[in-house]
Amino acid sequence: MGEDRKFVGQPVLSQILDVLPSSLIQQSCRKHQSNRYYKSLPFRVHLVSLLYGVFSYCNGLRELSEGLLACEGKLSHLGLDKAPARSTLSDANNNRDYRVFETVYYGLLSKYHSFISDSRLKGLSIRNLKVIDSSTIQLFSEILRGVGRNRLDGARKKGGFKVHAMMDAFSGVVEFVRLTEAREHDQKFLYHLKLAANSWIVFDKAYTTYGQFAKWSQQKIWFVSRERKKADFHVTKVMIDRTRKQKAKGVLKEQYITVGVKRNGTVIQRLKLRRIQYLTAEGKQYVYVTNNFTLPANQIATIYKNRWMIELLFKQIKQNFPLRYFWGESSNAIKMQVYCVLMAQLLMVVIRKKAATKKSFANMITVIRKHLMSYVRLLEFIKDAYKTWRKTYNGLMALSP
Repeated sequence: MGEDRKFVGQPVLSQILDVLPSSLIQQSCRKHQSNRYYKSLPFRVHLVSLLYGVFSYCNGLRELSEGLLACEGKLSHLGLDKAPARSTLSDANNNRDYRVFETVYYGLLSKYHSFISDSRLKGLSIRNLKVIDSSTIQLFSEILRGVGRNRLDGARKKGGFKVHAMMDAFSGVVEFVRLTEAREHDQKFLYHLKLAANSWIVFDKAYTTYGQFAKWSQQKIWFVSRERKKADFHVTKVMIDRTRKQKAKGVLKEQYITVGVKRNGTVIQRLKLRRIQYLTAEGKQYVYVTNNFTLPANQIATIYKNRWMIELLFKQIKQNFPLRYFWGESSNAIKMQVYCVLMAQLLMVVIRKKAATKKSFANMITVIRKHLMSYVRLLEFIKDAYKTWRKTYNGLMALSP
């Protein structure tokens, strides 16, 4: 039987995995010696199996392993000789260090960061904006302790973990992530960030810590946040005051203020900040604080408005990938799954950019999930699923005797 050009020789999942360089997988494996300390399941087979579980939205290892069994005639395209057993996957999830998956994710991000980044954001003149937030995922388990008081009725409190993330606003993907128990305060995440001078970072008022703000000011790292309730500050200069003007919108007041930076309860420094009172077109009033004194006040408001991008990213990840049920009863297995989800989201962003499609992320991932093992050209399929499917099907019919 001759090969027809209309028929692609690789299933959709295999074409997705082609975006993930084999050299990156090998380098990450060597760095962490992942096959030396766990030989029952080679790292590449482990990674491909878990990515299959993520893309097919498997809510458990049984679904994952039995789903792969159904694909056994096509597994050679994925580099698998056979479908791994559920027990083998379970052992690997608990025993192989999750950090090798972390390394693969950051390597993938490094490779495609410039490709997926937009040159500018609407209404902004800055070029380096990071967005910070966290999202708590509940677990019916004591693997990671939950947040809050113990139940009065004696029932077990839900466990949970918190995903602390820094998102690059220009690429739309997570640039740095830290996974902790749900009870860890958001402020601690700031101490783990490594930012270049003249970076911009935006977050909500839960992250207010004046000591870190003072360090950033010395390093010329600029932040934008909302003012904390009952904030204690002194006004040193009023730059704009339109609060008495009727029907005023936009910047209502701009002030220069100082706040106390404390150490062991004692004020050791007065930090200079800029306070901006802003009224949106919808009639909502916000008060922003920043350590930058040169960018126009309306730009500061626009920067904070872009903070909602990370809320949408968390929603996108939770709705389209399996994070309600976990494939292991250990912290290691949970972190491993989270990094596989982040990999899948990044791969979809890259493929969506390559396909130059305007389809929503949710629509694209839903169609791909249903056709993971179908033999269609991926980029064409994303652009026009119906036309590409009919083209492929007609090509197969032409090959039939």
